[in-house]
Amino acid sequence: MRSMTLKIKSINGWKLFWLIATPLSAGMVLGMTRVDLSSAEGVSSMIQFSVRRAVPLLYVVFAASSLQVLFPGSFTRWLLRNRKFIGFCFATAMGWQLMFILWLVGIHTDHYVNDVYVLSDVVEGVVGYTFLIAMVLTSFKFGRSRLTQKQWKLLHRSAIYYLWMYAWIVYWFNLFYYEGPAVLLDYVYYWGGFLAWGLRLCAWSKKRWRQPAVPSDAGGMRTLFLLSGVAAILIGLAGSGSGSVWSPPAYEFLYGFSVVNFVDPFIPYSPLIPFYPIFILMLGALLMVKSRVIKKEAEQE
Repeated sequence: MRSMTLKIKSINGWKLFWLIATPLSAGMVLGMTRVDLSSAEGVSSMIQFSVRRAVPLLYVVFAASSLQVLFPGSFTRWLLRNRKFIGFCFATAMGWQLMFILWLVGIHTDHYVNDVYVLSDVVEGVVGYTFLIAMVLTSFKFGRSRLTQKQWKLLHRSAIYYLWMYAWIVYWFNLFYYEGPAVLLDYVYYWGGFLAWGLRLCAWSKKRWRQPAVPSDAGGMRTLFLLSGVAAILIGLAGSGSGSVWSPPAYEFLYGFSVVNFVDPFIPYSPLIPFYPIFILMLGALLMVKSRVIKKEAEQE
């Protein structure tokens, strides 16, 4: 019954896009009537307002293929089938944000230059919007036909990871770096983004867990790989929730190197400190998959 419901035309394809994008845009217009757009603060609040509407859509798009791998069923098939149109809804919300950014830069230039401008943030935003525009254009036939299948996959995979980082890292800084109390939405969006990424890691692991074992003489290393992987995952999870504890000494140590101080103003996310727990989790998943390969081989022997 649910499978038939999810095939209704009004919640699929372009009709789903309009179903989401119309109230989203109406909410933007309503939000504009509630702030003083003649002030820089009012325009800045609309930048935040728009991105908060965009982020959940991004997380859904980011996790859609992984959900299908982990939980195959009618709903995840529907989600994957409509991922492109949900992505267009995300692009719509980000289009609103871009309008407010340009509004701030063009109308409140002094405020932007004196109180907002940071070169690495500009680079981060320009790259993010370049990826977003490229994804939108190549989601249509006229754009996709100009790329090979390999190029298209590389572009969209690189872009979706970058856009996820673009959004998620904001909430990491709100929770673990900036002074002052974080709001509930910061926790929701931080852990929501972490979950979306975690689903991709789990889907990656599940695919490789099922692969046939590669012949090897390292069967006795299974326990070491397994325990090391579990330990890495526990450390990564602990680090993901305690950035305010370990990140200050990490920043202090890394900024003791002149090369870090040199590249930091120009390169977004440098020196990648928010992602260290994620790197550890990736290592843990790799070690656990390796233990599975050895285990299967040992069982065959």
